[in-house]
Amino acid sequence: MTMTKARVLIVGTGGVGTMAAYALETGGQAEVTAVLRSNFTAVQRSGFEIDSLDHGTGIKGWKPSSVRNTIPNVAEEGLSPFDYVVVTTKNIPDIRPTVVEIIAPAVTAGKTTICMVQNGINIEKPIIERFPRNVVLSGISLIGATETAHGKIRHDDNDTLKIGPYPSLQVFPEAAEAAARNFVQIYGACGKVDCMYDENVPFSRWRKVTYNASFNSVATVLRMDTSRMRLSEHIIDDLILPAMREIVMTAKACGVELPDSVMDALVKADPIDIFFRPSMCQDIEKGNYIEFENIVGEPVREAEKHGLSTPVLKTIYGLLKGLQLKTKEAKGLWTPSVGQCGKYI
Repeated sequence: MTMTKARVLIVGTGGVGTMAAYALETGGQAEVTAVLRSNFTAVQRSGFEIDSLDHGTGIKGWKPSSVRNTIPNVAEEGLSPFDYVVVTTKNIPDIRPTVVEIIAPAVTAGKTTICMVQNGINIEKPIIERFPRNVVLSGISLIGATETAHGKIRHDDNDTLKIGPYPSLQVFPEAAEAAARNFVQIYGACGKVDCMYDENVPFSRWRKVTYNASFNSVATVLRMDTSRMRLSEHIIDDLILPAMREIVMTAKACGVELPDSVMDALVKADPIDIFFRPSMCQDIEKGNYIEFENIVGEPVREAEKHGLSTPVLKTIYGLLKGLQLKTKEAKGLWTPSVGQCGKYI
């Protein structure tokens, strides 16, 4: 008997999204439609070239079942509903279109499971608000994968993905758990990745944001790799560890207890000899928008809700907002005008 494959849409096919598509397709239990942007022409013509730690090097001409440069509009195009929409784009809620606006045409109410494989906290809330009857999964990806040129992927750190349901008032918990466990099954079917069901997604998210809100953010402000930060010592003592402590404190106020040992583990997470530049730092150096709102802005707002002071995070947040404003100006989304309203004019 022929097995019916899950219909999966991946939105955001850079390094992380491409490797997700590859794992799903090669596992044989999913039929993937990938939405591409700047790399669409190259991939449509020649497919992806992949050098992968998990799947092997020298992979050439590979394509998922379908590639397109627009979001499928299921209703207007008469398509069968997608079982899963997997979002692996950068999460930049201060730039439109937002994730909700992007995926809306591809989501079938009450049918499509939405899997958010993005950084930061509270990323699921606007999705739940817009699609209250759909299962929403929260995914924490620990992969190292980069698109070095259009359609060329370097995957150099093992694909580890934690998946768990995000609670919604209009979705039965049993249905959400079943959708999460099914996704774990089809993602891990290739046998070469580590995809696991996560019973405590909030813990995993706050743990990852402890790294991203400190190392990723400070690297972006200073344009500095993690090795130089550690070798300088004072950047760790004056910026990284204080930011981490504020995240741990805020997480505790939100009901997530991170052990103090997590900070020492994350400070030493990157090998000292690789001079790694985190993703947000790479984005700012390329002139791209940065995904700081859910990584730093949301923790600051959560701290304020609980009456906590986070001076280091708030300062970092202000600096990142300034960098984003410069990018907006460069891309024509903001124009400084003396005549515009403002309390400092």
